[in-house]
Amino acid sequence: MKRALIVIDVQESFRQRANWAETSNPGIVGKVNQLVDLSRDAGDLVVWVLHSEPGSGDVFDPALGHVRLIDGLKPLDDEPVLTKTSHNAFTTTNLQQTLTTHGVRELLISGIRTEQCCETTTRVGSDLGFDMTFVTDATATTPLPHWRTGKVLGVEEIIERTEYVLAGRFARISDVATLTGS
Repeated sequence: MKRALIVIDVQESFRQRANWAETSNPGIVGKVNQLVDLSRDAGDLVVWVLHSEPGSGDVFDPALGHVRLIDGLKPLDDEPVLTKTSHNAFTTTNLQQTLTTHGVRELLISGIRTEQCCETTTRVGSDLGFDMTFVTDATATTPLPHWRTGKVLGVEEIIERTEYVLAGRFARISDVATLTGS
C-alpha cells in the first residue's frame, strides 16, 4: 500500500453552522465517496479524520453529538477514524505513524475547510516527505470574513488562492474526474 486517501472533517458539525447554506460544495459526500471507492478498489488506505473541541459547548463539542461523519459516509472496520483538536490532521493524532506503518508515501487530500484544515494538512504532509495530491472538488468551504475589516472572500476566491499557494510547492492539484478517469 503506497497511497492513502485522507478524508478531513466531513462531519455533521459543519452542517450545523449557520453558514453551511453558503458552502462551496454541498454535494461533498458524493465526491468523497467517489474517492473512497477509487481508493478501496486500488487497495489503498482510507483514513477518516474528525475535528473535536471537547468542552467548547459549540458544534465541535462531542457532547452535542455532531462530531460524526455526514450521513452517506461509512468507514470500513479496518479503516482508521482519528479525532484531531488542531487544524491539520497530523499534529494531535497518530496519522503519521499510521501512514508509515502502512508504507504510505502518497496522500490524496479531501475534506471540509479547503483553506484551513485541508490546506494545512497538505503543507504538513509535504513537510513530512509525503507526495501530496490536493483534490479540490472533494473539498468544501464557506465565505470567509476578514477578522478586522469584515471584507468577505467568496468561496471561488478562497479555492483559487488555496490552489495557488499549494500548486507546485506542496502538492499537485487534481479533481475527482481526473483521478477516477470518469
